[in-house]
Amino acid sequence: MASIYQLKPRFQALLRPLVSNLHRRGVTANQVTLAAALISVLLGALVAWYAQQRWLFALIPIWMFLRMALNAIDGMLAREFGQQSKLGAYLNELCDVIADAALMLPFALLLGVTPFWVVLVTLLAMVSEYAGVMGPLVGASRHYQGPMGKSDRAFCFGVLGAGVGTSLLPPAWIDPLLMLIAALLLWTIANRVRAGLAEARQAEQPEQPAQEHEHA
Repeated sequence: MASIYQLKPRFQALLRPLVSNLHRRGVTANQVTLAAALISVLLGALVAWYAQQRWLFALIPIWMFLRMALNAIDGMLAREFGQQSKLGAYLNELCDVIADAALMLPFALLLGVTPFWVVLVTLLAMVSEYAGVMGPLVGASRHYQGPMGKSDRAFCFGVLGAGVGTSLLPPAWIDPLLMLIAALLLWTIANRVRAGLAEARQAEQPEQPAQEHEHA
């Protein structure tokens, strides 16, 4: 199943000049990671506190796009400028989950939206990331399969935020859309677990020596 994540290489190519400039200015990958998480939490708190001011939800798609850029930037700084670290790996995973939750949970406060579906989607999003990061625990790599990966969730909640903020999305549509997102998250979890197990099984199989063919 295709995912927006597959567009990441092209997105990174556009950001590379900016990343090089940030590196020259002494900006680190961990600083970018923490800044993205902090702004996400502050924005989520603002939208939740004034949830009945529906126009504030229009800030979410704007920030989702900027946050995707920051997520790409921190990864490029880490890989391309030797800033990879164990602390960075922890921050990358933990900050993403925290930021996602902060930006999704305010939708539970909207009139006409069933909080259960928002909370369920938030929990499934966390589980899907955990399913991906568990790969190394079973001898596989970190997995990012869709159809509802991090970038896909950002797109979906960006669309929801834009719809709510502009009053173009009827409240009665939000619950069904959340149900669809939840179903796609379950599919994503299954894909990541299946891919991790398949990779681990393949790694455990001994290499078969090449058979020499006898010639008469």
